[in-house]
Amino acid sequence: MTQPRPVIDDPLNAFCKDTAAHLQGAADGPLLGLTFAAKDIFDVAGHVTGGGNPDWQATHEAAQRTAWVVQTLVDAGASMVGKTHTDELTRGILGENAHYGTPVNPRAPGRVPGGSSSGSAAAVAGGLVHTCNNP
Repeated sequence: MTQPRPVIDDPLNAFCKDTAAHLQGAADGPLLGLTFAAKDIFDVAGHVTGGGNPDWQATHEAAQRTAWVVQTLVDAGASMVGKTHTDELTRGILGENAHYGTPVNPRAPGRVPGGSSSGSAAAVAGGLVHTCNNP
């Protein structure tokens, strides 16, 4: 079930700001109360998957279904709090995106946080979503 995206303090530029994709986790399950983010290559029903490119996003329709892996986490109780930046069309190794900027590496400011999953890496390293060590 898609709901309005909660306001996330994102000093790391990890999250896509041009989508309100958010999924509330199931009322019970082993991941109840945990949060996660999905790279902007995973479909969320009712939202356009941009893949780090505004032209791609503008010329494609909203997804009809939510990606299996995302839905599995939601069904287990975890809430998806947003989509994260990626290299344009995931075709890079530095995590830099000319359209949306480069996420900040919270562990090594001034260095890129990773390849095409740079937004996801920044969100995890910066504690913007739960991790195995940070429930």
